[in-house]
Amino acid sequence: MGSSVLGGLSAFGGGITGYVIPFLFVLTIVVFFHELGHFWIARRCGIRVLVFSIGFGPELIGFNDRHGTRWKISAIPLGGYVKFFGDESAASTPDNASLQAMTPAEKAESFQHQKVGPRAAVVVAGPVANFLLAIAIFAGIFMVVGKQTTTARVDTIQAGSAAADAGFQAGDIVLAINGRKIDSFSEMQRIVSVSAGETLSVEVDRGGERRQIKAVPALKELKDNFGNTHRVGVLGISRSMAPGDVKTERVGPLAALGMGVGETWFVIERTMSYIGGIFAGREGADQLGGPIRIAQVSGQVATGGLVPLLHLAAVLSVSIGLLNLFPIPLLDGGHLLFYAIEAMRGRPLSERAQEMGFRIGLAIVVMLMIFATFNDIIHLYTS
Repeated sequence: MGSSVLGGLSAFGGGITGYVIPFLFVLTIVVFFHELGHFWIARRCGIRVLVFSIGFGPELIGFNDRHGTRWKISAIPLGGYVKFFGDESAASTPDNASLQAMTPAEKAESFQHQKVGPRAAVVVAGPVANFLLAIAIFAGIFMVVGKQTTTARVDTIQAGSAAADAGFQAGDIVLAINGRKIDSFSEMQRIVSVSAGETLSVEVDRGGERRQIKAVPALKELKDNFGNTHRVGVLGISRSMAPGDVKTERVGPLAALGMGVGETWFVIERTMSYIGGIFAGREGADQLGGPIRIAQVSGQVATGGLVPLLHLAAVLSVSIGLLNLFPIPLLDGGHLLFYAIEAMRGRPLSERAQEMGFRIGLAIVVMLMIFATFNDIIHLYTS
């Protein structure tokens, strides 16, 4: 049961310690937990697991556990897979010849001979493990570092900006956007960043009086601290950094867990909004990144220490979990699609139909990898 395949990697600048080591640290954590989800549920369902691999290709190091599973690290560290008894490949395509020759005892341990429910549970467990990992990392960061918040108070307004056109004034405190309560400046930024071109109903406190403002965030290209360009919606206002407006709060375990869920949902929401924006023409597909971009960002983030790197791992974990749920044959979502069809028909799709589906899925995944890698190279030479 393979995780998302991430294509080829080139380390540009920064050396092996600058990019490759942070990249492998982040990716290994994410891939390990994804595959552990598949593995753990499979074991609970009595399915024999033949291989648990981090990476693809020739084995570098490994061992057999007492259940006969080969745990290994392979030479190409750009993904991973769990191979079950009865699988022909790491993508869990069935080995029909061996399946037909199995004894009843062997069929009981074969993934392909399980009912639809257990198979679906094993498949969905990978993405779910990614989401749980992200929640745990976010929650841990909140408990250790605390939650820093800045009051959503307007400090300055750029001339000619969307905020200026809407009638914002310095000192305004944003209370709600489209009826959604706003507790911090960053929370307001998150909503605005994904709302370029949309009319927002903003409730503000102006000197103790509540007012409604209609604002349309403008789409702008902004560069982060590492020189990476992002297209986001902006109003053109800056936050107040006055002592009374900036505070750090200690967070208990339960509150941190809830905040971890909220952060994970935000990443899902932002990702789906971006993908929807591509199809609607609001977003550019050139922002899609592959392994080179991930390696570059990992190296950049690692300069800030372990906490930012773990935060990146959480974001990447959500992204990989979400990607794998897309209904593309070869990915986990493709398997779930086949199982849904099987449940409705009362029998699986024909071998030929499944084979064609996997070929189409492979073509889609390869094209996405090539496109993302092309974007990465363009980004490297233009940033």
